[in-house]
Amino acid sequence: MQFRFKEDGKKIIIICLASFIMAVNIKTFVRTGGLYPGGVTGLTILFQRIGEMFFHITLPYSILNLVLNAIPIYIGIRFIGKKFTMYSCLTIILSGILTDILPGYAITYDTLLISIFGGMINGFAISLCLWMDATSGGTDFIAIYFSEKKGMDVWNYILAFNVLILLVAGLLFGWDKALYSIIFQYASTQVLHILYKKYQQQTLFIVTNKPREVCEAIASASHHGATVLEGEGSYDHCERNVVYSVVSSAESRKVIQAVKEADENAFINSIRTQQLSGRFYQKPVE
Repeated sequence: MQFRFKEDGKKIIIICLASFIMAVNIKTFVRTGGLYPGGVTGLTILFQRIGEMFFHITLPYSILNLVLNAIPIYIGIRFIGKKFTMYSCLTIILSGILTDILPGYAITYDTLLISIFGGMINGFAISLCLWMDATSGGTDFIAIYFSEKKGMDVWNYILAFNVLILLVAGLLFGWDKALYSIIFQYASTQVLHILYKKYQQQTLFIVTNKPREVCEAIASASHHGATVLEGEGSYDHCERNVVYSVVSSAESRKVIQAVKEADENAFINSIRTQQLSGRFYQKPVE
C-alpha cells in the first residue's frame, strides 16, 4: 500500500470535506426533522433515540457508529482493499466526531423540505467519498463489495434494505417520520445514481472508416476491448465498419472524446446498458 503525496493528499482533503458535510447535514436537517437516514447512520440514530426514550441515556454518536461499522470494515479489509478501507475509516471516525461536537442549527422545520434537501446533500456527500475511493461506511461497504463481485449497480437494493430499517423506526416512534425518511433515502439514492456511475455501463456503436484506430483509442482511454463488425451504408451502399464496445458510464465521455480524436467523422451511438454478463474490466480498488 503505497502513499502518493499529491494524489492521496487530495483524496484526504476531499474526504474530510465530505465528512464535514455529512455531520452538518445530520445536525442541521436529519435531527431537526427527526429522520432516519438508513444504513448504519440510520441505525446509529435509531439506537440513540431508543436509548434516550426507553433507557434515558445518551449514547455518543461517534462510538456507536464505529461499533456498528465493525463488520462492514472487516468486509472492506478482507474483500475490497486496504487503502479503500483506510479512507472509509477516516470518513466514519471524522464524521462521527464532528457530529458529536458541532452545534445543531435548524434552517427550516418543514419536514418535507428537510427530507428532500437533506437527502440530496447526503447523496452528494456520499458521492464525494466514492469519487475518492472511499465510503461513508455501513451498507456502502456492502454495496461496493457486491458491485465489485457482480459488476452491477446495487444501490437500489441498499435502498430496499434501508426501508426495512425505517419500518422498525416507524413501529417504535411513529410512521410520519419513517415515511419522510423514505423520501430522504430515495432523494439520496437518486443523486448517487446521477453523480456516481462507476458500476453503470454504456454500450457504444461506432460507425467508422478507421476501425483499428478507434479500437486503440477505446483501449487506451478505458482498458476495454471492442468488436469490429462489417456493414454497408444504406445511402451510398459502400462498406462501413461498426465498432461495438461496452464501457463504464463514468468513462464514456472520455472514450467518446478519444474516438472523435481518432476519427472525427465517426458516427457514435451511446446506449445505457441495463444488464451485462461476462468478463468486464473494472479498475481494482486499492
